[in-house]
Amino acid sequence: MTSSQLSLAEKDRIVPGAGWDELMPGDTGWSSSHLASLAQDLADGRSTALMLIEAGRIVFQWGDVACKSSVASVRKSLINILYGIYIAEGRINPDDTLADLEIDDVTPLTEVEKTATVLDLLKAKSGVYLPSVYDTDKGRPPRGSHKPGTHWFYNNWDFNVLGTILERQTGQTVFEAFASRVAASLSMQDFGLDDGHFLHGPESRHPVYKIRMSTRDLARVGLLYLRGGRWGETQLVPEKWVQESTQPHSEIGEGKGYGYLWVTAAANAPGDCISTDVPMFYASGFGGQYIIVLPALDLVVVHKSARVDHGVNHARMGEIIRQALAAAPDRRLAPTR
Repeated sequence: MTSSQLSLAEKDRIVPGAGWDELMPGDTGWSSSHLASLAQDLADGRSTALMLIEAGRIVFQWGDVACKSSVASVRKSLINILYGIYIAEGRINPDDTLADLEIDDVTPLTEVEKTATVLDLLKAKSGVYLPSVYDTDKGRPPRGSHKPGTHWFYNNWDFNVLGTILERQTGQTVFEAFASRVAASLSMQDFGLDDGHFLHGPESRHPVYKIRMSTRDLARVGLLYLRGGRWGETQLVPEKWVQESTQPHSEIGEGKGYGYLWVTAAANAPGDCISTDVPMFYASGFGGQYIIVLPALDLVVVHKSARVDHGVNHARMGEIIRQALAAAPDRRLAPTR
């Protein structure tokens, strides 16, 4: 039976168990010649692994899908899962302010900055423009130029503080929480506590939470969000949270948007070179780390580059995804750009 013949309920129940191997159907309807061409193109030294998951089943995988390497900024979309779980449980209040949570820094926050809420941080709209570990000072607005909640800026200060808040409110580090509430629940094959570490710096009290993962484990995250937070028979993350997280709360340029730590792209978004002819949302990290979800196609695309110094940029990822879609049954898409 092909994926197109499955009912929605049947598709929702298809998740990997101890491994993905049992979810590799024989006849997928995808063009074997197109996929062979894609595999040849991926072997240029920049990509480590690629997986295509349609209707919960692998239709293509290439490279070392078990190789664990840094996920870079994909970490931000991963912590979104934890916030969805803990907000639903009432352990984190998205309306709490930095003042409520007694958040401060090496450079003290102003009274206005302290009015930023947890939700503002999730939207990258804190209005706090202070140095951070792994600083993103390029384009950083002058301090005090925007009130909390009014201006989007891709701000590592916001993302790092979310790690601090989670630990204070739950008593677990990001890595402990991810291991127990996400990795275990999704039966991840490779992730362990030693795959996360903090990176501290003199600029800020709030460290970076660094994570390394395999392609096949990231594919489980993509499938979880494709399914609206449901894993088999279990609603692991509230569906409403997934919907809100993957909708654009900020328009950041020509069809590209930002939700709660996830990027969105409209169909054929001129401002996003990985967009295609259907809407998508995705997590991305420097050097070629991607979880791309295309709900209209019931498809997840995951790519990793272990060598970020010789990895894949955003434009190259666009080429890869369009080559992949050219192999899809009944589509045979020509590149849209």
